[in-house]
Amino acid sequence: MIVCGKNGVMEALRSNEKIYNIWVNKSFAGDLDKEIVSLAKKKNVRIEFVDKMFLDKKTNGEHHQGYALNVEDYKYCEVEDILAYADQKGEQPFVVILDKVEDPHNLGSVVRVCECAGVHGIIIPKHNACEVNQTVSKTSAGAISYMKIAKVSNLNNAIEKLKKQGLWVYGVELGGDDFYKEDLRGPIALVIGSEGYGTSSLVKKNCDKILTLPMFGKVNSLNASVACGVAVFEALRQRRK
Repeated sequence: MIVCGKNGVMEALRSNEKIYNIWVNKSFAGDLDKEIVSLAKKKNVRIEFVDKMFLDKKTNGEHHQGYALNVEDYKYCEVEDILAYADQKGEQPFVVILDKVEDPHNLGSVVRVCECAGVHGIIIPKHNACEVNQTVSKTSAGAISYMKIAKVSNLNNAIEKLKKQGLWVYGVELGGDDFYKEDLRGPIALVIGSEGYGTSSLVKKNCDKILTLPMFGKVNSLNASVACGVAVFEALRQRRK
């Protein structure tokens, strides 16, 4: 998988991922970021200086800022790994479930938000949803290197598994109770619906409760990644008390 952008390259180098190639715009040869040089040496990967046209082609026109690398494809985890990670940290599980989010920019933004908020992992469906790709990596600004993502065949089965482990599953959707009045300090999973259709009826039915972010404008819905950001940071605010 190609990772591009200075932040994405930096975080990939800091992670445990295997790096195959590092490409940097040759115009930076005399003024290369010292931390990138140091990290590349630790990884024992040589930096190749190339022209902008090469980078444009490798990154499919993404805004690469003159930096790109080829890293092993993203490795998905199991739902159990997410719960084990929370236990390892001595924290109540904090999970985000994405119901058929298809836009890679939305997925990348969700990953970035969740990593910043200390979410232990994200669950996505195998079908009819965006997977981790170059655009997701770029949009996440390197957060993809640290976020656990489980890709499951059936979201409803995953929800049942979380419930059996004691998590309370909330659908963030219109028509529910006030999100800000709910106690979110325990083991929780927040379900965020797709860009165009929201949460599917069966997934919504399997949630323990539907919560709604109050809105006071004329538009009655938020972008999936924005809704996720508002929701997880309210949960984080409560959990820090």
